[in-house]
Amino acid sequence: MTDNSQILKAAYFTLGCKLNFAETSTIGKMLAGRGIMRAAKGETPDICVVNTCSVTEVADKKGRRLIRSLAARYPSAAIAVTGCYAQLKPEEVAQLPGVDIVIGSNEKLKMAEYIDSWMTDRRKRVEVTPALKITEFSPSCEKGDRTRYFLKVQDGCDYFCTYCTIPFARGRSRSGNIADLVKMASEAAAQGGKEIVITGVNIGEFGKDNAQSLFDLLRALDDVAGIERFRISSIEPNLLTEEIIEWTANEARAFMPHFHIPLQSGSDKVLRLMNRRYDTSLFRSRIETIKEFIPDAFIGVDIIAGARGETPEEWEKSLDFAGSLDVTRYHVFPYSERPGTKALLLGDAVTQEEKHRRVALLTELSDRKTSAFMEKALGSVRPVLWEQPSGGEMMHGLTDNYLRVEAPYIPELINTISRVRLDSIHTTEPEIINASHIE
Repeated sequence: MTDNSQILKAAYFTLGCKLNFAETSTIGKMLAGRGIMRAAKGETPDICVVNTCSVTEVADKKGRRLIRSLAARYPSAAIAVTGCYAQLKPEEVAQLPGVDIVIGSNEKLKMAEYIDSWMTDRRKRVEVTPALKITEFSPSCEKGDRTRYFLKVQDGCDYFCTYCTIPFARGRSRSGNIADLVKMASEAAAQGGKEIVITGVNIGEFGKDNAQSLFDLLRALDDVAGIERFRISSIEPNLLTEEIIEWTANEARAFMPHFHIPLQSGSDKVLRLMNRRYDTSLFRSRIETIKEFIPDAFIGVDIIAGARGETPEEWEKSLDFAGSLDVTRYHVFPYSERPGTKALLLGDAVTQEEKHRRVALLTELSDRKTSAFMEKALGSVRPVLWEQPSGGEMMHGLTDNYLRVEAPYIPELINTISRVRLDSIHTTEPEIINASHIE
């Protein structure tokens, strides 16, 4: 692709989920293998790779805004766009200024080949495989410029929730093979990795297509020498079994006391309209089981405000239910109308003003729960994995139960685990009890 007279530089931009980040990091590694280096801060890139999200209309707008800004800032750079927005609206993306390559979810991890071809003839390329025809699973385990690795174990989703476009953007559920994924985790450990975040679209469906199971995968990964921490990025409540929770609490060596579980609504009626696979009773039981076995576990929960069918009565039920749960943080999203989804056929649309009011109330609730969780942690000593700072004089890290900690930058502590006493809700200078490696 390149010759000795010119070293090309690429800049990478990721919108959306941890899975997107993992895939962008893999693309970067592939391009580096072809001699295209990552552009340093302040350098002008020859290629801009944009990995987009399309979970909401706001995500689409962010993608368009980013692409336009890159075209204006780097007019001579080639812009290659992939991700869910590119999959769902490839022609729209192709018409944006500066865009030279548009490829879909199935083609994403072949980005280097498309850039090779574009470098040869400078011909615009738009190639997207219809999502429901995607059968290939493309694995990924990278960290990019971060400390933690992100291991992609599963892709796609078979749930077809009425408000969601993900099956149309990512295709049907498909998984990696346990042996291959363990090998990738072992390679991350050999490269000095200490923590791996397990990513996917619907991780709980792992193994559905190859007669394996998520629990088998978790146990196999837990045996990988050198990796001291694993986290599951997100898992459906009906697929987070009591067996997994109890194993995490009592037997797992390296799985952290941290769960991220989508609720989406605290109203059983709205959950049925959404085509979710559980009710509030099951969700509550999962939260109670976690708290019974792991009292200090961090529990993050996704919830949507203002979905179609969320009448004032159902909204009050949802808010009351959310308030009654012993969770740590709500990730609050206003309902977004997505073209082609069955939710558009439902009645009881909620006005934008009312959506914003509901978002504000849920956000306030989340803030109270997070503050209470952090106050409870005051004075405790937790292990912290220090991460490479992006700039400035402070480094940061995460406790085992996902509390963010900051401290003055000490280079030799990066990618090591310290025991740290948490001294305030907004911990800025924690007492480092033991900076040595923790077994």
